[in-house]
Amino acid sequence: MAKLDDFLAAEVKSIRDKNLEWKLRELQGPSIPRARVNGKDVIMFCSNNYLGLSNQPELKKAAIEAVEKYGAGSGSVRAIAGSQDLHFKLERTIARFKHTEAAIYFQTGFAANAGALPQLVVEGDLAISDALNHGSIIDGVRLSKCERAIFKHKDMADLERVLKEAKAKTPAYNKIFIITDGVFSMDGDIAPLDKIHELAEQYGAYVYVDDAHGDGVLGDHGRGIISHFKLEKKIECDMGTFSKGFGVVGGSIAGSQHLYDFLQNKARTWLLSGSAPPATVAACTAALELLERDDTLVRQLWENTKYFKKEMQALGFNTGESETPITPIMLGESKLAQEFAAEIFNEGVFALPIVFPMVAKDKARIRAMVTAAHTKEDLNDALAIFEKVGKKLAVLK
Repeated sequence: MAKLDDFLAAEVKSIRDKNLEWKLRELQGPSIPRARVNGKDVIMFCSNNYLGLSNQPELKKAAIEAVEKYGAGSGSVRAIAGSQDLHFKLERTIARFKHTEAAIYFQTGFAANAGALPQLVVEGDLAISDALNHGSIIDGVRLSKCERAIFKHKDMADLERVLKEAKAKTPAYNKIFIITDGVFSMDGDIAPLDKIHELAEQYGAYVYVDDAHGDGVLGDHGRGIISHFKLEKKIECDMGTFSKGFGVVGGSIAGSQHLYDFLQNKARTWLLSGSAPPATVAACTAALELLERDDTLVRQLWENTKYFKKEMQALGFNTGESETPITPIMLGESKLAQEFAAEIFNEGVFALPIVFPMVAKDKARIRAMVTAAHTKEDLNDALAIFEKVGKKLAVLK
């Protein structure tokens, strides 16, 4: 019988032969605009730290104070002895920030989707998913015994087709959930949540939105896509993360008190995983409290985003369909995207190539992430490097 290591070695070789291996870079310090990566000083353009909060003094102070008072860990799962007052305070703060009755906090955004979706959409139900939804949504739905359907990306006519077919089914589905990302992480485009809500109302479906890249970015004070479309109290499930705009780590699902009570008793990733440590929870709370008080960082994020996109387009780069700080530089061929990323890293910009199979074979790109912490000097220096490499590799004339 072959050893497991022989199998693993063959699989790794296959990954490398196909040029699909993730080659990790070492971040040697905080995630800040001028960071040190693999011993090189670079302008950070591939972090999801949209508001620059991961190194914000208030969040660090809250984390340190929590460690001093509560220790390094909670010592248990939430359902047994791991629910400290800090956890309940964070959940109340999320609900207040999101203008919902309640909110439940998970250790990660992936855990939120993987824990909630298999319990919300069960055998006899239908999950209707956007074709470009995040892998955590896909895996969450796969864990369910529900039936599944996919609609073309952001195509409301196709979504309505699926809904019509679902309503005509005999016997009828017990529940129908429309599940969508709020902001799509590869292209930076925004789901038409207002139109999705209208169709859900028309066909008696529920809506579950994964707002990982909308939290801290869209809406009033960064409250997300539901606030952006003025749909507060109209969307059943508002899932979000703390690892991006809020600068820490964790996931949440905001909605009704009944939703909170249900997930607290049914979501296995919440019930069977150790609770998040005090430092993390306190920092998450501090991030929300900061945004409740002041939306300066959100406004700065959008000022930087508009400037960077405008200048990149003026240089002649194709920035795709992006409507958010996620800015794809469309290059087409995977080999070109990989070469482009290596060249800009050598020149002092850290931004990763996104290539097949993460995107279609002819849709390879560099994904540049703009943050509120970038100064005008940071942006201009990065623009100059993009231009230099673009001309060197004949992307620009």
